[in-house]
Amino acid sequence: MTAFMGYKAGMTHIVREVDRPGAKLHKKEVVEAVTIIETPPLAVVGLVGYVETPTGLRALATVWAHNLSEEFLRRLYKNWYRAKKKAFTNYAKKYADAKGKESIAADIKRITDYCSVIRVIAHTQIRKVNLRQKKAHVMEIQVNGGTVAEKVAFAQNLFEKKVAVSSVFEQDEMIDALAVTKGKGFEGVTTRWGVTRLPRKTHKGLRKVACIGAWHPAAVKFTVPRAGQNGYHHRTEINKKIYRIGAAGTNNGSTEFDLTQKSITPMGGFPHYGVVNEDFIMIKGACPGVKKRVITLRKSLLTQTKRSALEKITLKFIDTSSKFGHGRFQTVEEKAKFLGPLKQK
Repeated sequence: MTAFMGYKAGMTHIVREVDRPGAKLHKKEVVEAVTIIETPPLAVVGLVGYVETPTGLRALATVWAHNLSEEFLRRLYKNWYRAKKKAFTNYAKKYADAKGKESIAADIKRITDYCSVIRVIAHTQIRKVNLRQKKAHVMEIQVNGGTVAEKVAFAQNLFEKKVAVSSVFEQDEMIDALAVTKGKGFEGVTTRWGVTRLPRKTHKGLRKVACIGAWHPAAVKFTVPRAGQNGYHHRTEINKKIYRIGAAGTNNGSTEFDLTQKSITPMGGFPHYGVVNEDFIMIKGACPGVKKRVITLRKSLLTQTKRSALEKITLKFIDTSSKFGHGRFQTVEEKAKFLGPLKQK
């Protein structure tokens, strides 16, 4: 599989030693910002086969799993509690009789015989993340490697199974992050495009574009900055290095050099998110989107050759102090030890 979905929890910082022979920073410690994305295992519910046509790819057939979770079915309805919840009830009956199984096998055979691109349909287990939403996010994920028959067998074997992030990505890999950016609403040209403010004495405001074009052509060109919606745009940011793929548990914030038993969640939780209880992925730097937003993580489309891309990362320290104010303590125990016995309530 070539992609995964997770939910942005927040940011923290790490300390590591640079391993780049010849560079001035070699063997020196650096502090870097990292983003934590919570990635509970994806559930695979179907597969799609595409044929190549002169106008692009065309979906030939789709095969669905027998049992589909409520999280996934909620995605198919606008209003779940008022719905009759009949989605896929007829399709599920195909698995019960011989004729239905034949039609599923026929679809699999058509995909194997004619298709060149195979993708699995997977959804997030959103109930495992502490969000209000109950409706899963669904996406198609391309399967690469091997013959078409092997791809189809691989995809079919994943039906109703959970796929962990560690089986898709690995430590030190370069990946791409796709998400919808933080929305800013309707903004003027100075904020939206960074145009220079006009002189102080300007009539009718100075945060404007002075001339929006010549008399002819008698139209405003698309290249002229205008006011309008800023943010809440879909963006792809490439080359995010994976610093850690953490497993769900209580001791996933410690390192070889910092043996303190601690979770990746900072004291008091991630602001506007909460506690990370599931698997997570730690990437270098920022990524698009606000907290709680779904982030698509994709394998890089480029062949990575840069030394920074191939560098082995060894974390020395992960900061887990409170992100709400001036965090001074890494763990609750450290805080209690420093403050001593407090007055009983």
